[in-house]
Amino acid sequence: MRAIVMKSFGGPDVLQMTEAPEPNPPRAHRVINVRKAGLNFADVHVRTGTYLADVELPYTPGNEVMGIDDQGRRVVALTRGGGYADQVAAHRMTTWPVPDEISDEQALALTLQGNTAWHLLHTCVSLTASDTVVISAAAGGVGSLAVQLAAQTGARVIALASTPERRDLATRLGASAVVDSRADDLTQAVLDAASGPVNAVLEMTGGRVHEQLLATLAPLGRMAVYGYAGGEPAPAAGRVILEHSLTVRGLWLPHLYPVRGALAESMAALFGAAAAGTLQTITSQQWPLEQAADAHHALESRTVTGKAMLHVSD
Repeated sequence: MRAIVMKSFGGPDVLQMTEAPEPNPPRAHRVINVRKAGLNFADVHVRTGTYLADVELPYTPGNEVMGIDDQGRRVVALTRGGGYADQVAAHRMTTWPVPDEISDEQALALTLQGNTAWHLLHTCVSLTASDTVVISAAAGGVGSLAVQLAAQTGARVIALASTPERRDLATRLGASAVVDSRADDLTQAVLDAASGPVNAVLEMTGGRVHEQLLATLAPLGRMAVYGYAGGEPAPAAGRVILEHSLTVRGLWLPHLYPVRGALAESMAALFGAAAAGTLQTITSQQWPLEQAADAHHALESRTVTGKAMLHVSD
């Protein structure tokens, strides 16, 4: 079968198309014939050797696929690598049938990024209608879904995005206010937009941005951290956390894979909202499998809006 294989860490050009053996599924796994493979910033961390888990080379990236399983069903699945290929083995606990009314593109957008958005809001920060929440990268795959899910709880949403077009999108999706994420004083920009401190923050950039957003939280505020796309992990800020009784909680979605019912509940809620028309998925660009390197160039240039994916087969 065809697969994208990296034999070293580095730039997008380490992603090379090659012939690979078909998967031999271990117990409790299913083989999926991949139609589409999700592109996520975590894949960039895998490629550059900065991922949270060890990556043993040679390696095929891709933690999210949509395709046809060995029972002939349309399914989506979360995997631990291997998705950039014609076939992949996925555990049955992280494989879900796709409802007929949900398109391939919708299903893929809801899987890794949809589950992340749902658990950031409901598991990590326990968002309520009385909260004001700051959402980073509000036009991205996770952010665009989180804006909608947060607004539907009744919370006030302050959306961060880097361009006027992305801020306009966040407003259309339900944000109450928008902020230029490149502002020199991001703390003050958020406080101005929110008319004061906020209750919750979803943060995925790290470094100085993390510090600036932490400073926007009111006492007893909550921050959910789900990445460090800026390349620098979030610094420890124990004194600030203690002074304001803050909660800072990380989320790495694979920790929920073995938790019985956790992802099944969120997946059902996401499919239901999309089918009812209350949750819009934003699909960016699709690249053929052999252009995985081009797709990674786009991810790193921050030009992707919404969900990006590789087209593998029809």
